Amino acid sequence: MNHIRREFVKILFQKRTYFGWAGLFLIPWLITIAMRLSNEGPPPPGQGGPEFVFLITSNGLYVALASLFALISFLLPLLASMSGSQTIAGEAENGTLRTVLMQPVRRGALLTAKWFVANLYIAIGLVILLVSALVAGGAFFGFDRMTLFTGETVGVGHGIGLICVAYLFSFVAMATVVSLAVTFSTLTNSGLTAVAAALVLVIVMLVLGGFSVFDFLEPYLFTSHFDAWTNFFQSPVDWGPITDALINFAVWIVGLTVIAWLIFRRKDILS
Repeated sequence: MNHIRREFVKILFQKRTYFGWAGLFLIPWLITIAMRLSNEGPPPPGQGGPEFVFLITSNGLYVALASLFALISFLLPLLASMSGSQTIAGEAENGTLRTVLMQPVRRGALLTAKWFVANLYIAIGLVILLVSALVAGGAFFGFDRMTLFTGETVGVGHGIGLICVAYLFSFVAMATVVSLAVTFSTLTNSGLTAVAAALVLVIVMLVLGGFSVFDFLEPYLFTSHFDAWTNFFQSPVDWGPITDALINFAVWIVGLTVIAWLIFRRKDILS
């Protein structure tokens, strides 16, 4: 617990922490204002795209969905990569990791605390995003019964509950990116290198998932499951893709964390 408290205090004294959270707070307001000033209606049937975005003007609950849809493929993975990469590489780069390890601490416990706090940063960011989206949507457009993607309608309370579950699912997805960044963080003494490596690999996975020739890789790429949260907004809920996604995330998180621990426990700290 002392490790967790110390690591959390560290992130509270870093400016990048507040820049990330501020960005997550502002984006729902930008989306809401843009839709308020726009005169566009729903797209013609069959044109594709997230049609629920155009329902924002009739129901502010959709601001939360639009915000999640807009951020889950880049900004959230970027913040997760930044958070995870600073766990080991950032401190090694600043010359503070050696000082920490000179104390009687277990490397496994230290790495676990750093991994936990990196995920806590993302969790707080998602809460900020969700609250900001609900406040902005409610203030500009109000709340009404939510129409699910399959056409059924649910009450406001039920809709907010589904949105919260979707954000919780997205947190697990971002925990996978954090675990990837933590692993790269143990391989280098440069925080920027770890960020770049994790984010590039995420982008590569997203690109591979965009071509049908690589469909055989889809079940194994965690990025292929980022959008499985949309299945919560069907009636009945399609649990198959959600279960597959959670299993995929769990395998990646456990595997990457074990690899990070194996590397870190034998890592020579030179700075």
